[in-house]
Amino acid sequence: MGDMANSSIEFHPKPQQQREAPHAGGFGCTLAELRSLMELRGAEALQKVQEAYGDVSGLCRRLKTSPTEGLANNANDLEKRRQIYGQNFIPPKQPKTFLQLVWEALQDVTLIILEVAAIVSLGLSFYAPPGEESEACGNVSAGAEDEGEAEAGWIEGAAILLSVTCVVLVTAFNDWSKERQFRGLQSRIEQEQRFSVIRDGQLLQVPVAALVVGDIAQVKYGDLLPADGVLIQGNDLKIDESSLTGESDHVRKSADKDPMLLSGTHVMEGSGRMVVTAVGVNSQTGIIFTLLGAGGEEEEKKDKKGKEIVTSSKQQDGAMESSQTKAKKQDGAVAMEMQPLKSAEGGETEEREKKKASVPKKEKSVLQGKLTKLAVQIGKAGLVMSAITVIILVLYFVIETFVVDGRVWLAECTPVYVQYFVKFFIIGVTVLVVAVPEGLPLAVTISLAYSVKKMMRDNNLVRHLDACETMGNATAICSDKTGTLTTNRMTVVQSYLGDTHYKEVPAPSTLTPKILDLLVHAISINSAYTTKILPPEKEGALPRQVGNKTECALLGFVLDLKRDFQPVREQIPEDKLHKVYTFNSVRKSMSTVIRMPDGGFRLFSKGASEILLKKCTNILNSNGEPRGFRPRDRDDMVKKIIEPMACDGLRTICIAYRDFPAAQEPDWDNENEVVGDLTCIAVVGIEDPVRPEVPEAIRKCQRAGITVRMVTGDNINTARAIAAKCGIIQPGEDFLCLEGKEFNRRIRNEKGEIEQERLDKVWPKLRVLARSSPTDKHTLVKGIIDSSTGEQRQVVAVTGDGTNDGPALKKADVGFAMGIAGTDVAKEASDIILTDDNFTSIVKAVMWGRNVYDSISKFLQFQLTVNVVAVIVAFTGACITQDSPLKAVQMLWVNLIMDTFASLALATEPPTESLLLRKPYGRDKPLISRTMMKNILGHAVYQLTIIFTLLFVGELFFDIDSGRNAPLHSPPSEHYTIIFNTFVMMQLFNEINARKIHGERNVFHGIFSNPIFCTIVLGTFAIQVIATIPTSQLKCLKEAGHGPGKDEMTDEELAEGEEEIDHAERELRRGQILWFRGLNRIQTQMEVVSTFKRSGSFQGAVRRRSSVLSQLHDVTNLSTPTHVILSAANPTSAAGSES
Repeated sequence: MGDMANSSIEFHPKPQQQREAPHAGGFGCTLAELRSLMELRGAEALQKVQEAYGDVSGLCRRLKTSPTEGLANNANDLEKRRQIYGQNFIPPKQPKTFLQLVWEALQDVTLIILEVAAIVSLGLSFYAPPGEESEACGNVSAGAEDEGEAEAGWIEGAAILLSVTCVVLVTAFNDWSKERQFRGLQSRIEQEQRFSVIRDGQLLQVPVAALVVGDIAQVKYGDLLPADGVLIQGNDLKIDESSLTGESDHVRKSADKDPMLLSGTHVMEGSGRMVVTAVGVNSQTGIIFTLLGAGGEEEEKKDKKGKEIVTSSKQQDGAMESSQTKAKKQDGAVAMEMQPLKSAEGGETEEREKKKASVPKKEKSVLQGKLTKLAVQIGKAGLVMSAITVIILVLYFVIETFVVDGRVWLAECTPVYVQYFVKFFIIGVTVLVVAVPEGLPLAVTISLAYSVKKMMRDNNLVRHLDACETMGNATAICSDKTGTLTTNRMTVVQSYLGDTHYKEVPAPSTLTPKILDLLVHAISINSAYTTKILPPEKEGALPRQVGNKTECALLGFVLDLKRDFQPVREQIPEDKLHKVYTFNSVRKSMSTVIRMPDGGFRLFSKGASEILLKKCTNILNSNGEPRGFRPRDRDDMVKKIIEPMACDGLRTICIAYRDFPAAQEPDWDNENEVVGDLTCIAVVGIEDPVRPEVPEAIRKCQRAGITVRMVTGDNINTARAIAAKCGIIQPGEDFLCLEGKEFNRRIRNEKGEIEQERLDKVWPKLRVLARSSPTDKHTLVKGIIDSSTGEQRQVVAVTGDGTNDGPALKKADVGFAMGIAGTDVAKEASDIILTDDNFTSIVKAVMWGRNVYDSISKFLQFQLTVNVVAVIVAFTGACITQDSPLKAVQMLWVNLIMDTFASLALATEPPTESLLLRKPYGRDKPLISRTMMKNILGHAVYQLTIIFTLLFVGELFFDIDSGRNAPLHSPPSEHYTIIFNTFVMMQLFNEINARKIHGERNVFHGIFSNPIFCTIVLGTFAIQVIATIPTSQLKCLKEAGHGPGKDEMTDEELAEGEEEIDHAERELRRGQILWFRGLNRIQTQMEVVSTFKRSGSFQGAVRRRSSVLSQLHDVTNLSTPTHVILSAANPTSAAGSES
């Protein structure tokens, strides 16, 4: 590690270092000195500090900062420090450009197939077969390969390319906006991230990015260190440095042994103060990020570079490097807090990085899993259908041409045949394109992105998109008690002092001065000095509680006894404390040792009453004198004092002390010896009232089929009382309330291993798990998720705020961290951060999650109806009439409009309370319910009936020419335009039907509450109407291009009366033979192209200049297939007979 970091110094900021020498900006240390100092560890580092600066205070003086007062809160000074030593921010990776996203969208296989087909089709449409021999092929090609008509061919290829372009641009734009949202979300998370520093003697919470070198930062249990620093003073500080070294053992830090604190490491125990010495890219994490190429271009070289580093540096360094990479990748864990916008590239890049680092990724979310499965099934079905379509078309054509008509394959006819095969291929690909619902990922993305944005307002900060939708399937919530179900504003309401049980705060006069004095000292000194009670901000408001809430309750108790904790702390400042055993989940207590004036020591201890009372051998009586406290007395106290308090829902805390004589100093590392033989001063009952809105929220969860379990470190009686107040347990129900020990006894076998069968007997009835350790929480969550008993597999959400909740939060399907009370480590492991720490926000998350699931189901119902109908129409049409009634271009238009816009319309439906009235879907329920299947099939049958009626007898209804059996490149017919329009309109109205998926009768209910939906439906309708109006009817469009000539005007009038049209047609047919021989081929081509640019449908084509195209169209449309072959074989007789 040292080698690597040193090498990074060699190549990274050398130029700056020269400029800054001798001493940067009047400070006594250069950037280079500080960087090299932070390379060192342990005794080596200590020696360097002593040699160069004397001690840490000397370092502070050089950095012009005070170890106790901190920096002056002076903007100029802070800015100067930023310029010299850098900002606490690592520049994020460059986002992908729009062009890169376009290129990625083009990698889609179906799109590539379409592009190739379109280009081949384009190329062939411009290739004219050689002169005379074309007649032989012409016969075979069913009268279609006549010169004029070939020219309509380029349009199909071009239009397919245009549609592909549209699809690609839409996809790219979506990815781009998604990436932007991710970055916004990430920066929001970063801004939430604050750290405690001392400036001007005041403790302030500043954004992590605002930290500068020279700041004095307070570090405490659960922090993720945002910068490198040197410890000034520490209490029992233990750091998890695995993110940098790969070593999982916690490293003990102290000012006189190993004072080096590194960015990106976690504080697992204790507290302290450090002076910040390196920030941003100059901190240890920053150096690693630079090596990993967080700057963007180096990303590609990273793998190679990683290998070189491993080989060139020592073997262990290689191992460390990989572990650093690993740690860094865990959801961007190390430095997400350090620099805004890390890992903001969003889903794809992060997934890729995770794969590179081979960190096991969370499994797919429930919905993603189901969608992937469905998409694969649909894709396979589509592939089979399209293959069958192509095979049938090719066989039909080959048999018809070479067997029935007995033709021979002539070399010069090859292009004609190839063009046919390309047409069949395009029809096949079109069937495939329509079959594959590529709108699905789009719908999912839009729906999730929309929900995430809205969930922000409901105090849910979603860190991983899929968590939002997984929450909708949640069947169980394992919630913490403190702060989530309760207000986390604690107060002491009962106490046991001097053999008396007080039901309210006692008057100070009733207590012996000795007891009062000991109590005030025990509380003031034996609590984090960062915990304070400040005066209220507004008149009449409650005093502000800062820091640990339990300690705030005890300090509040001191104030209620008309005493003050601040003078005591000033008399014994934090750096005079001899030894501190900080609170952790194993100890469940905190102890502080101070030196007495006579040279002896006094230890104050506080902690969970049943644990600490076991260590007490004396208790103070009413006179403040210690008397013996035997196990029997303890049992009496538990029964008479502690259990009644707990049954009122109070947390019981015991406060005790012990004196050590000056003669022999105990071994402070032997904690069990030191914290024993205590004298109990008091037991207090702390109330943490249930949040008023929680019982209702829990009722909603139970109605919605979600089981709420409480997992807490509290005493079982307290937990049971709070659970009853919240409504988690109800009288008369069959439920279990267990303590951690009993829970473990029930689920483990004789060897102490956890057995799933045993766990399955416990968890279904378990409602309260008290006195639980973080491991118990993790075991419970894992057990519920892995269980296969019951009708469906469970989806579990977990709330947590402590550092040790990390494993359970990671394991859960959705982990909720507390935004206010939560530690950085918990937030890091979570999927959603509750910005108001409130249980009701979880219920909102359930509602949004279900809404996402429903939105996607709505879109699926709609999309699959379109797909089923389009595929069947294309398939049967192709098999019966050798051509799909819905052309490739039309299909792509349907695909674009229906997929993209419908996904937007249906994915943005707002959630309603009614979503909470049904049971969760769970992991195993299929994505398409019976009701949806009924709707899909019902609509499909209805639509197919109408379309096939129009296809086979439509021309009789509307008295128009039939569009069936049209030749290869004929222009659009009125008949097929009607079919296309009908198809699109049916889809459009089906979009309104798709709004309801649970069998509701009224599909219009609440339609105006979604303006996006209304806009899209009306917009699509308008575009469809405009798109299918024949160009000839839109005079304005024509005039925009060029002024109308006289001929064209008369043509327009001609087109208006039907009799004239018939007359014109008769005239045109008479001239067919002349046309065949007389017209120059190239001129004809030019004519057709220009006409087609101006005219969209049959009517527009009736013009003198484009007579060729129109006349041929009529001949082929009105004749039977055999007639066409005849007319082409013998033009003269055909023309004669018709005229």
